[in-house]
Amino acid sequence: MHRRQFIRNTTLTSGLLMLSSKELLASFFQQPAYKLTPLRNNVGIFTERGGTIVYYISKDGIVVVDSEFPDQAKHLMDELKKENAQPFKLLINTHHHGDHTGGNIAFKGLVEHVVGHENCLSNYQRVAAEQKSEDKQLFQDITFKDTWKTKLGKEKIKAHYFGAAHTNGDAIIHFEHANIAHMGDLMFNKMYPVVDKKAGASFKSWVNVLDKAINHFDSDTLFVFGHGSKNNVTGGKEDLKKMQNYIEQLLKFVEQQIKDGKSKEEILKIASIPNVGEWTDELKRIQSNLEAAFSELV
Repeated sequence: MHRRQFIRNTTLTSGLLMLSSKELLASFFQQPAYKLTPLRNNVGIFTERGGTIVYYISKDGIVVVDSEFPDQAKHLMDELKKENAQPFKLLINTHHHGDHTGGNIAFKGLVEHVVGHENCLSNYQRVAAEQKSEDKQLFQDITFKDTWKTKLGKEKIKAHYFGAAHTNGDAIIHFEHANIAHMGDLMFNKMYPVVDKKAGASFKSWVNVLDKAINHFDSDTLFVFGHGSKNNVTGGKEDLKKMQNYIEQLLKFVEQQIKDGKSKEEILKIASIPNVGEWTDELKRIQSNLEAAFSELV
């Protein structure tokens, strides 16, 4: 260890030891809980509170996919601006939910365009109107139906819409040069997913959407997930297949329960889904999945 580094570390350790247990705990919680994690080819992820954010830095500007909440979006921008003077060119939303669009407002006046699927915008506007929070939102000004693409720096960015799933407006954002695809909430890695029926969600279609993604992208594609158990928010095709298997097993299981004469109330009391592997979350999330599957099958 270099002498300067040794002195710095020793000083830091001595300073921490001089703190009381209460002060030490307070000091620990003052440390930022967020972090930037570079992946490859100037594309990385930001995690704090909410859906995973993807960022891309080029000499021509910065692209951000999803925005978590206002405070978290501000943390992201502050971190990116520490070493980059480039402007924010694009903010892309995978879908409309607040943990992915709540931070959009932090980009107001700073980003050139906000992009999303046409159903993402309609869902976003509907929810904002219901909550009377339109003034706290930054809506998409560029929308698409099936695909959308652009080029920035060395990166070609393409958005794909494969159909209804978690909502009816979920897009996959692919950074083609880096070969990184942000799945948004099409992927809850080893977690029981949220199913937004009011926004057009469909378990049956979700299986097909994942199948299209598995077939469209290649074996080298690195997928970024909206959420993941133990914060495991990146992976490969095998993870998509496990998510697909979960949904298939859920539908199969609920269908059999219905055939066996079980009532909706009885089905909603079930605490686990068989043959799905290691999946974790709150009991109420399992119940919402069972209820959504029941409504599709009856």
